[in-house]
Amino acid sequence: MQSKSDRKRREQVTSVERALSILELLANKHSGLSTSEISRHSRLPKSSTSYLLRTLVSRGYVRRDEETGQHTLGIRVLSLGGQAMQGLALRELAMPHLRHLVEQTRLGAHLAVLDHGDAVYVERIESPGFIKMDIWNGQRVAPQATAIGKALICNLEKLEVQEIVARHPITPASSKTLMTLPRLLNELAETRQRGYAIDDEEHAVGVRCVAAPVTAASGEIVAAIGTSGTLSQISDNYLSSLGNMVRAAALKVSAQLGGRHNR
Repeated sequence: MQSKSDRKRREQVTSVERALSILELLANKHSGLSTSEISRHSRLPKSSTSYLLRTLVSRGYVRRDEETGQHTLGIRVLSLGGQAMQGLALRELAMPHLRHLVEQTRLGAHLAVLDHGDAVYVERIESPGFIKMDIWNGQRVAPQATAIGKALICNLEKLEVQEIVARHPITPASSKTLMTLPRLLNELAETRQRGYAIDDEEHAVGVRCVAAPVTAASGEIVAAIGTSGTLSQISDNYLSSLGNMVRAAALKVSAQLGGRHNR
């Protein structure tokens, strides 16, 4: 015999399955469907169908025409689909440019996005040499301590940057780690001016990173491309030319997304 909590969980799962069935049904009916038609096609009680539709309409996943009573997919579903496609497109578009960057520099290259205030690595190619950086897909890092993170947040308003810093306190890796908001804001201004961000032993002693933002057609920064190496691999004299190579790679991905690069 099922416990009360088990029955409740099962009811919740059933409701989710029914809601998804309705969305899938509407996805194949571009002209829209009435409540009765949805109930009949999905083989659900009309009362349950009405309840689920009201919830889906209130959340923006379904749109109800007040005059005809017909239901169609809402803009929220289209937005989610667009975000998923953009994420897939980003990775597919970036990979050739990451490979070219590795061939150019003999350093590892990576792609990251901003998620809930974290810089998250979503693609990477290791360097062909013996030296490997401690970076992996899915890794989350505080934006203010990395080049890739600074590239991702360089266009945010001061308040947004302040919220990210407050939400993601960091332990300094060296005296170069940016621990105050004024220092970070100055660094972000320099990032916007030169078109790429620099991490000079701020995240790890002996390691330098360079990254540049990728923009969409809206002008929003949607990702960042970066590369990392040791101090001997990325010398003071090499830093500027490397930054321009990374920036060029980000510019090409931005152009393919319909956007344009900073600067």
